Amino acid sequence: VQLVESGGGMVQAGGSLRLSCAASGFTFDDYAIGWFRQAPGKEREGVSCISSSDGYTYYGDSVKGRFTISSDNAKKTVVLQMSSLKPEDTAVYFCGAGETRWVLAGASDSRLYTYWGQGTQVTVAS
Repeated sequence: VQLVESGGGMVQAGGSLRLSCAASGFTFDDYAIGWFRQAPGKEREGVSCISSSDGYTYYGDSVKGRFTISSDNAKKTVVLQMSSLKPEDTAVYFCGAGETRWVLAGASDSRLYTYWGQGTQVTVAS
């Protein structure tokens, strides 16, 4: 099983970044893919989640209206398009995969996710 994040970097406030999570080694259609972030000294925060099998999506309150999640089932890739970035969005962003039947009970709960990527740094300069 492998989840590989890419697309992080540094951007000025108000800018955009596109994160990708490429999945392999498990039945993609049975899993929901979530994005979480963790800033230094803070707990891991649920950012967004998508279930490709039923179109379910979740967004944390702090990113609603600014981030968009999408899934390419053929490529087994989930993309998080981040716009209007703020300095408080600075964190390491992780993608996780959890069985859809469990994740739908609480998409922002990291305990419901089984597999994790290594993370990618996003830095938003003010």
